[in-house]
Amino acid sequence: MRAEVRSTSLALAAFVAACAPAERDRGVSPDAPLAARMKVADARMGRAVFRQCAACHTIDAGTGDRDGPNLHGVTRAQVGHNSARFGYTAALQSVGGTWSCARLDRWLTNPATFAPGTSMRFPGLHNGLDRADVIAYLYAGGGDKPDCR
Repeated sequence: MRAEVRSTSLALAAFVAACAPAERDRGVSPDAPLAARMKVADARMGRAVFRQCAACHTIDAGTGDRDGPNLHGVTRAQVGHNSARFGYTAALQSVGGTWSCARLDRWLTNPATFAPGTSMRFPGLHNGLDRADVIAYLYAGGGDKPDCR
């Protein structure tokens, strides 16, 4: 009996560990529509995911560009024009318009698909909840609340 309980406990632990923490805690699939993901998005979790972006980007006001532009205020900026000092590619500048939750989600999914010819080599965030968290973090970093209906 004891071995059976231990075996069941190990199987249950493996099953729980296989679930993404975000799915387990928030009850929303990474493949859910953006509006549903944004309802449970967590800027603190986005900050943790953003660490991989921080190799090339800064987000704090007044900090400079790195290999990528500073992203402070990007949520209200025109695509490809957030930093006056950064040399954006013509591919990104030609997208036009301003960043929105939907555009940020598409960009974070696969930058090369969003703006073919971009110089950003990041392959994208494949987990939709990670993208929603990063979007929430970008809005929080700019002092904005996301309106991602």
